[in-house]
Amino acid sequence: MGKFKETFKRILNNIQNSLSNDIGIDLGTATTLVFVKGEGIVLCEPSVVAIERGTSHVLAVGEEAKRMLGRTPGNIIAIRPMKDGVITDFEVTEAMLRYFIRKVRRGRFQLNPRIVIAIPSGITEVERRAVKESAERAGGREVFLIEEPIAAAIGVGLPIQEPIGNMIIDIGGGTTELAVISLSGTVFSKSIRIGGDEMDEAVIEYLKKTYNLMVGERTAEEIKIKIGSAYPLEEEMSLEVKGRDLVAGLPKTVTVTSEEIREALQEPIRAILEVTKISLERTPPELAADLIDHGIVMAGGGSLLKGLDKLISEETGLPVHVADDPLTAVAKGTGKVLSEIRYLKKLTVSIKSEMHT
Repeated sequence: MGKFKETFKRILNNIQNSLSNDIGIDLGTATTLVFVKGEGIVLCEPSVVAIERGTSHVLAVGEEAKRMLGRTPGNIIAIRPMKDGVITDFEVTEAMLRYFIRKVRRGRFQLNPRIVIAIPSGITEVERRAVKESAERAGGREVFLIEEPIAAAIGVGLPIQEPIGNMIIDIGGGTTELAVISLSGTVFSKSIRIGGDEMDEAVIEYLKKTYNLMVGERTAEEIKIKIGSAYPLEEEMSLEVKGRDLVAGLPKTVTVTSEEIREALQEPIRAILEVTKISLERTPPELAADLIDHGIVMAGGGSLLKGLDKLISEETGLPVHVADDPLTAVAKGTGKVLSEIRYLKKLTVSIKSEMHT
C-alpha cells in the first residue's frame, strides 16, 4: 500500500509540474526579475509599490510606482518594501509578489507554480521564513530558497560543480554578496548590507554638504550611472544637476564632476574592497591558488560602476571580470536551478528543510 501511495504521489507531482509554469525570482531591493521556465526572463521591474496612505490598498507596482517616487500627492505613498535585501513591509511585499506572479501568468491556464527565490546569504532564519511565507501566500505551490551568490555563479556559468575555486561578487541594490564556491557548495561567504542604494545615499549626502543641494533617489542614481566611477577615468566628465536649495528653498542647478562623485562614493567602495580582502584571506590555500588563474567574477547592477573591476583587480592582484549581463545573473541562475531538478534538490533542500524545523 505504501509503495502504491508513493508511486501515485510521484505521478501526481509530475502532472502538476507539467501543468504549471515554474518561476524563478530575483527579489531585489531595487529591482525584481522573474524567470519563467521554458521562456527565460519575462519581467524586470523596480521593487516599488504605490499605496493609498493609511490603507494597504495598492495603486501601482513596479515601473509605474517608481515614477511616483518623490512625486506623489499627500494621499499616495510610493514605498520600497525591501531594504538591504530584507523584507521591511510583509504585506506590501506579498502584494508586490502577487502582482508580478499574476502578470507573468496572465493568459495561461495553469496550476500555481513552484517558485525558486534568491535570498541574501546573510539574512536570518526569521527573515528567510518571511520570504518563503510571503511567496506561498502570493500563490507559490512550493517555494525553494537559494542563496544569491550561488544563483549568480550558476547564472554567469561558473563551473561550480568542479573541485576548483570560483569566486563571485554580486553587488545588488541593498547588499553585496561574496562567495567562494567549489563542488556545488559554499566554502566561504560574506554578505554586507551595502550596495547601490548606499552609493546613491552617498551622492545625496555629498551634494547636501558641498552644495546645500537636495536631490531625490532617482536623481542620485542617474548621477551615479552617468558620471560615477571607482577608478580615475581616461576622460573625466561633468553633469548639470537640478535640485532644491536647502537654504533658499528654491530650485537650483549645479555642475558636478566625475572626480567629485568618485570622492562621494569612497565609503561604500572601500567597504566592498574590505570585505573582498577578508573573503580572500579566509579562502583555503588550494582554492586561493585557483583564483590566480580564474580570477573573480562580478555580477549585479553595482558591478557596472565604472572602473570598479579595475580597482578590485589592482587591490587584490587578481584578474576581475564583469559578467556579460550582470543584472540578470541571479534570475538566470534561479532559472537554471528550475530546469535541473538535481540542482533544485542539492542547492535548496537544506534551506527548505530548515523552514519546517
